[in-house]
Amino acid sequence: MTTEALSTASHRFRQFYELTKPRVVSLIVFCAVIGMFLASPPHIMVPLDILVFATVGIALVAGAAAAVNCLVEQGIDAVMARTRARPLPRGELTSTQTVVFAAAVGGLGLWLLHQFVNPLTMWLTLGTFVGYAIIYTIVLKPATPQNIVIGGASGAMPPVLGWAAVTGEVNPEALLLFLIIFAWTPPHFWALALYRTEEYRRAGLPMLPVTHGRQFTALHVLLYTFILVACTLLPFVYGMSGMIYLLSALVLGGIFLAYAIGLYVRYSDRLARKTFRYSIVYLSLLFAALLVDHYIIV
Repeated sequence: MTTEALSTASHRFRQFYELTKPRVVSLIVFCAVIGMFLASPPHIMVPLDILVFATVGIALVAGAAAAVNCLVEQGIDAVMARTRARPLPRGELTSTQTVVFAAAVGGLGLWLLHQFVNPLTMWLTLGTFVGYAIIYTIVLKPATPQNIVIGGASGAMPPVLGWAAVTGEVNPEALLLFLIIFAWTPPHFWALALYRTEEYRRAGLPMLPVTHGRQFTALHVLLYTFILVACTLLPFVYGMSGMIYLLSALVLGGIFLAYAIGLYVRYSDRLARKTFRYSIVYLSLLFAALLVDHYIIV
């Protein structure tokens, strides 16, 4: 293969890779892996085959769902600054190529989960795919400003998928992890929507800042952050975690609340952007604290 052919192949690979929204998928996989480790007793590691095949399978299906999202929203992506450089708006990939890619990648992921993990994880992952790629992207997002609240259920599934991969069932502990991400999603996403309001307005999407205004949205970011912090205390109350996690949840939640209060009292796009970025760090550190607490007895 010539250097030019290698360069072309590499470029095409990067285009398909971009379709999978790798940064989003990495957070999904991280939460799923945390769910796997939390489902295992502290003195027993997750079986390597389950860890590998569940991680790869979930990542592939999540990437396929992202590709479908890019396919459906390519017209919207073309008018938004943060998405106009994606392969479909640039015309570097066709809709047919995207459909074939999503079907192949998603199908492979589901097959791996069914064959090497367990059927429950496969069905839950398929349900998550449908929830995000179809119910949220096609039905809810263009129809209601509460799209991210209702559609957030699919985004909250990764730790449940990880838990089911290890145990073959869905326990109350897994549902607590689900609840945390479900409550985290609205303030996380609305912080982004606040400083991208004009782009969403041009795209014709009924995001909360577009339909109800900045102050109303900032208030709801604050209210949902209070709900989120309360939800993060439930693992300790339930006996699922100890003091390491509790202290981490309180500190991380206090910082998130400070950002949310700041948005409501003295809004600026800069602060909204910082809040959005912190929300990602927040969730990562919160789940990391759960994992550390799980393996360290104080």
